[in-house]
Amino acid sequence: MTTTLITGANKGLGLETARRLTEAGHTVYLGARDQHRGRVAAGVAGARFLQLDVTSEESVRAAAERIRRQVGHLDILVNNAGITGPLKESAEMTADDVREVYETNVFGVVRVTQAFLPLLRNGTRPAVVNVSSGLGSLAIAGEPERFASLLPVYYPSLGYNSSKAALNMLTAQYAKVFPSIIFNAVDPGWTATDLNGHAGAQTVEEGAEVIVRMAMAGGTAPTGGFVGNSGPVPW
Repeated sequence: MTTTLITGANKGLGLETARRLTEAGHTVYLGARDQHRGRVAAGVAGARFLQLDVTSEESVRAAAERIRRQVGHLDILVNNAGITGPLKESAEMTADDVREVYETNVFGVVRVTQAFLPLLRNGTRPAVVNVSSGLGSLAIAGEPERFASLLPVYYPSLGYNSSKAALNMLTAQYAKVFPSIIFNAVDPGWTATDLNGHAGAQTVEEGAEVIVRMAMAGGTAPTGGFVGNSGPVPW
């Protein structure tokens, strides 16, 4: 049976992904910071609750140790935890504002991935799915016609957008350094979640489709890609 960990999964895309992968037969560990919310969400999804704060080295190590003791391996890691950070005008953003976003969206992914690498190496056709965003695409940001295609959705956030660009590069580098593990970034699109005040045009069921698809493909998927629900996303 496939063992899967999803970070930040007590609501939104993470919860929907957990629910669908559980239905597909995965043993899902639902990672969440808050014990009460995490346990409730795990009950809804039929998953196992795992207390996990991606911004805490101690929490991440404890989570990895628990999965090591219980199953001894990890087949799929979905780095889903993410925050928007302060939605301020660019001129008002401080280094601390940006650092807050990176702590979860970038450093959190590195922290979790590094801690679980030994378990992934013990897995069957292991894969890592990093939940990114088209807002982190340099190609879209740099080409007027592509940029216009995202309006009015596009928000020029120094913190969030650049953190997702950094996550994309992390994905590409991990794919090169660890060829025995499949690494891909995915763009769920503008989905109605707490992250955007439920203003997104897609439902969580629609947005989670690409995450679920890549998690189900696991080690059979090509590595080092950036894909959305309708196909490849430009870097």
